[in-house]
Amino acid sequence: MKPQLLKVPKGLHQSFSIRRDVVLYFYNRWHYHPEIELVHIEQGSGTQFVGDNIQNFQSGDLLLIGPNLPHYWRCDEKYFKGDSQLYAQATVLHFSADLFGDTFRGLPENKAINELLDKAKWGMKLLGKENQQIKTLLQNLLDQVEGNPIISLLQILETLAHSKDIKLLSNSHYQEEYDQHDEDRINQIYKYSLSNFQQKITIEEIAEIANISPNSFCRYFKSRSRKTYSQFLLELRIGHACKLLIDGKLSVAQICYESGFNNFANFNRYFKLHTGKSPLQYQKGYRASSVIS
Repeated sequence: MKPQLLKVPKGLHQSFSIRRDVVLYFYNRWHYHPEIELVHIEQGSGTQFVGDNIQNFQSGDLLLIGPNLPHYWRCDEKYFKGDSQLYAQATVLHFSADLFGDTFRGLPENKAINELLDKAKWGMKLLGKENQQIKTLLQNLLDQVEGNPIISLLQILETLAHSKDIKLLSNSHYQEEYDQHDEDRINQIYKYSLSNFQQKITIEEIAEIANISPNSFCRYFKSRSRKTYSQFLLELRIGHACKLLIDGKLSVAQICYESGFNNFANFNRYFKLHTGKSPLQYQKGYRASSVIS
């Protein structure tokens, strides 16, 4: 699966970049870059792809994406409606892994930061109590006009390095060197899948979108994504079902069909296989955790 190489712009007198995006929706391309990325989703919800990991994102999420790790965010369909009053907002920080040089990184005091940057190659979702402090530090760095911003960046990394509650995202560390020949193909596959996963999608149908034969498509998709297209589609559907269960406006039976399943027994079986819980257990667990928090 060939993502797009993205060149991250920096100011003339900057060794890293930080920005705030306020847009109608997130819908970037499947891409990667040599810089490490720290992103705070301030507003928005949808589906995220990090390496071979697929899951939902929502407001408040904080993620660290390692160098050359492909990633992609797409907001929910409700953001794309013409009369939508919704918007998406994120603060995004990019910096090079070798920004501080080998000598500085080799100092014993920086062991925790080095371990953090090494883990980032898998992609990380940060879940701990330090999150609010990190978000505040990001805001301070974004607003900073005086002082040395490198010191502020180090504060962020030091706080990240001591976060205890993290979730590694990708099962595979992407080491390949990518070209850009396939970027349109994979983005068309993703676009079509995200828009149509609630219906039946045949291999012949998606292969036509990719402009290759069905047999070639199966080999292509599995060799590049580390999973079959059926597995990929199943993860999209389960993720959507989780979102609807949390929303709580539909019955479990309705959610089954709204998520692209046409058999209730299969829905329950695949949902439990993927999440470790039945749909009702998942919903009750979320409600209980919401009350506690």
